[in-house]
Amino acid sequence: MTYLPDGVTPELYPFEGKYLEVRGGLRLHYLDEGAGEPVLMLHGNPSWSFYYRDLSLALKNSRRVIVPDHIGCGLSDKPGDDRYDYTLQSRVEDIGALVDSLDLKEKITLVVHDWGGMIGFAWAARNPERVEKLVVLNTAAFFLPSAKAFPAALALVRTPLGALLVRGFNAFARGAAWIGCKRRRMTAGLRAAYAAPYNSWKNRLATLRFVEDIPLGPGDKAYAVVSETQDKLPLLADKPMLVCWGLKDFVFDRHFLAEWRRRFPSARVREFPDCGHYILEDAKEEVIPLIKDFILGDTIPHGVNRYGDTMPHGVPR
Repeated sequence: MTYLPDGVTPELYPFEGKYLEVRGGLRLHYLDEGAGEPVLMLHGNPSWSFYYRDLSLALKNSRRVIVPDHIGCGLSDKPGDDRYDYTLQSRVEDIGALVDSLDLKEKITLVVHDWGGMIGFAWAARNPERVEKLVVLNTAAFFLPSAKAFPAALALVRTPLGALLVRGFNAFARGAAWIGCKRRRMTAGLRAAYAAPYNSWKNRLATLRFVEDIPLGPGDKAYAVVSETQDKLPLLADKPMLVCWGLKDFVFDRHFLAEWRRRFPSARVREFPDCGHYILEDAKEEVIPLIKDFILGDTIPHGVNRYGDTMPHGVPR
């Protein structure tokens, strides 16, 4: 049986997870549900595979759904800095190891959110021939847009006071769950489930290191990986892409969405003006059917408006 932390019930998270040993003994937890063409879903910070629970249930009868918890997150091991290098490069290598261990023969559909977008697109840009489709949910795969200032809340996390708030009070996981939905607040039970894996000073290290690893200059560890990924994004330009975006996200806002439109002008884009960061919670009744329809192989030609899509200049497709 999969051990679930306090606050997460089998009714909320009805899965039996698996584990892959990485980096000399660390256990990376992942869901592997259903059968068929693979769909790889990557969460960001400070969430975990729980974010994709409803989408996984919606797809598992027709696709093979693979949803890892990054090391330090969710139900994966949470080592100290002495056993794991909490950097983007490590994350990308871990996902590569998972994909290779599963010996997937078919091309992969990638679903990404938050920092999972940077991780997933870094892997995809190095392996474009293995990618079938892309689903983008309030995330990035490039540097901070020039028109976007580094968010004050993230800047605070990178200070000694912020580190104390994150590791001492679980402020990042709890805060994200509180403000991450705008159309409707998460229930107390859902907020508790999002924060549940991060239940001690030790177990909150990853949520801090993720923020500290965001590269702001060439001297930062993740800078080279982001630079490489950004430069290779044209290799993915021919892949079908669906973008579902909560416009009230305080980090991944309209500036990031504009960058996705610029870099992938043929992407199908669905905006949710009243929704926030956790779009799969805020608008699940709309977003999950859109993603399911997209993944299950529609053949709608350009010019047919099934999703209410718009091109960057506002002309319906």
